[in-house]
Amino acid sequence: MKSGRSLVELARELERQVGTKKDLLVPLPRTHYCTTENGECALEIEEPGGMQRYGITALARRQLAEKLKIPYAYFERMRTEQPELLDRNVNAWLSKEEGERQLLRTLDGQVRAVLSERYRRLDNHDLVEHVLPALQALPEARFESVELTETRLYLKVITPRIAFEVAPGDVVQAGVVVSNSEVGCGMLSVQPLIYRLVCRNGLIASDRMLRKTHVGRALDSEENSGVVFKGDTLQADDRAFFLKVRDVVEAAISESTLRAAGEKLKDTKGIRLASDPVRTVEVLAQRYALTESERSGVLRGLIEGGELSGYGLVNAVTAYSQQVADYDRATELEALGGRLIDLAASEWRALTATA
Repeated sequence: MKSGRSLVELARELERQVGTKKDLLVPLPRTHYCTTENGECALEIEEPGGMQRYGITALARRQLAEKLKIPYAYFERMRTEQPELLDRNVNAWLSKEEGERQLLRTLDGQVRAVLSERYRRLDNHDLVEHVLPALQALPEARFESVELTETRLYLKVITPRIAFEVAPGDVVQAGVVVSNSEVGCGMLSVQPLIYRLVCRNGLIASDRMLRKTHVGRALDSEENSGVVFKGDTLQADDRAFFLKVRDVVEAAISESTLRAAGEKLKDTKGIRLASDPVRTVEVLAQRYALTESERSGVLRGLIEGGELSGYGLVNAVTAYSQQVADYDRATELEALGGRLIDLAASEWRALTATA
């Protein structure tokens, strides 16, 4: 499993972000897009105290382009080759955006997300504050990997007290992964996690025990355009939901949950790959949109592992995830391992059949 930062480092960063992030609820016609003297993108926003200028992250640019129905590839081409043309285009469409306001989430002086006013904020700091005690109370809890990327928070916890032997000497332990996005890149979710001791591979079970979408009623602000305040109703909803998260964490890391996933993993040992493992990995790469380097890495892991079975393929995918530089992508590959153990027999045949 790919390692991240320590719990102390995570807590410090979350506290720092609380002090610098700000949410603004604004009609888009009351914003102005511009390219600065040093070539950076900026969004000027009308706030109660006057116009304020913010930078724009790559994710926020993509969301803004989608909102204005400008193809993102064209948006980026204008940004790099014709910035003045981009300024004119964006501002022309901003001026015509009527209707609901947009929630602009800012951090460190940059707009990091452009979202609907109905976006339901479930923030990382609040989540950790409520869920961490439940995770720490798990038997011999070990925070195997925690991380805070630009788009998501991850808490991956293992307990050695709950284990399952897939084969003699090949033991997996129970775990849970809690993840959340503050910027519109996914739901808040709690999923079972399987940790293989011999190679430190992590596999995220595909059956999501809890999912919470970030959609709710329209947000309130002090004025038509301004800082968003969280109402008492939303705060009460948050508390109730985070209590539910704690309950689901306990269920996700139970012996019955591990056994069910462990049996699925064990069954993949009986799935023999075709005589051409190269083609099997090529089909896998096409079906699950692996890059060329990911395809090569999985194939190398499969061959080096020496087990040409479904089990070997699952472990090749999750082992390669540890080599991926991007933490978000590494987690996606851990989840792909979980999807593979859930494949029906017909899907395995299509994956492993010769041409």
